[in-house]
Amino acid sequence: MSRMQFGVFIPPHHVPTNYNPTLALQQDIEIVKLLDNIGYDEAWFGEHHSGGVELINDPMLFIAHVAPQTRNLRLGTGVVSLPYHNPLWVADKLALLDHLTRGRVILGVGPGALASDAAMIGIKPSEQRDALDFDMDVLMHLLTSDEPISVETSRYKLVEARLQLDFYQDPHPPIVAAAVVSPSGPRIAGKHGLGLISIGATMKAGVDVLAMHWDVLEARAKEFKQKADRDAWRIVNIMHLAKTKDQAIKDIQHGLKDWCEYIKHTAAAPQIQVSGNDISGYLEWIGDNASVVIGTYKDAIEHIESLIEISNGGFGNFLLFDHNWCELETKKQHYELFANYVIPHFKKTNLKMKSSEQALRQIRDPLAQAQQDAITEYKERHLKTELIWQK
Repeated sequence: MSRMQFGVFIPPHHVPTNYNPTLALQQDIEIVKLLDNIGYDEAWFGEHHSGGVELINDPMLFIAHVAPQTRNLRLGTGVVSLPYHNPLWVADKLALLDHLTRGRVILGVGPGALASDAAMIGIKPSEQRDALDFDMDVLMHLLTSDEPISVETSRYKLVEARLQLDFYQDPHPPIVAAAVVSPSGPRIAGKHGLGLISIGATMKAGVDVLAMHWDVLEARAKEFKQKADRDAWRIVNIMHLAKTKDQAIKDIQHGLKDWCEYIKHTAAAPQIQVSGNDISGYLEWIGDNASVVIGTYKDAIEHIESLIEISNGGFGNFLLFDHNWCELETKKQHYELFANYVIPHFKKTNLKMKSSEQALRQIRDPLAQAQQDAITEYKERHLKTELIWQK
């Protein structure tokens, strides 16, 4: 496998809803710029339309805004809820965005996470996954074929539809299907040879099915003669890091209660089951949830290594789930700790530094003595020369 990549998955979550939305979005932009500056590889942005907490309703529009403010980050839609849209317009906008970002965009797709979003346009939860499967066939035709396509559903109609713009990336941007706990994402990813983003790994139920997800993807890829690529598998996980575990626990008491109550009482996303009724109960839930890391960078390293083992073969990209459990400046420190200590551990970008230091320690004393002897000898020669000139 290739060297592991790292990024951040930004829904975003702004709680409680008595905040300034303009400022909240600006803070999201600040975080993206920070990630770009300190060496993360990717940032992903959600699509949500209800609840007043997850404010980005168009990840492509948000990417178009932040792309000129970043240099290196790959920017992903995390994810476009494909059944809400006409696939032609998704493909068309993707082509434009690919050029505007100079090939840094990634398309993530899913059925839609919030049932309240789908309800506003008359889509039932029971229809979403089948709709995604059908729409992906249409989307992949638009992305990969020069032949026009005509199709009609209850949600849209295409008549001899085709794209007018080639992609910047060859043959098109990477496409990734989202998975929580159901096998729908792995089935679609395997069918079309796509990447997989396991958002469900943020919770224990999602971690428990990681290996199953890959097995499903691999079997479907074999069935449709596609390639199953672990480098294109992304795992999303919740963490908050500080210099000590006690400090990390103290940090998250700023916003954990509001976030948990949003999940329990507002977000129509039953995949995440939060227990507890107050901050102590929520902290206990965090402690019992083996997939959430609140601690130090060493805890983060240990947890990622355990996920690699659970996945039965590894994955190519680890994404931190962005949250507002702590103050903005504290969150920035969390991302910096992860970048400074966790990323180099897995990318192995500091091995030569460590080996050089260790090798030098073995010979430091005789080298230092030789250097001191050389300085002493030179000073003595200099002094003799000065005395000769004085005579």
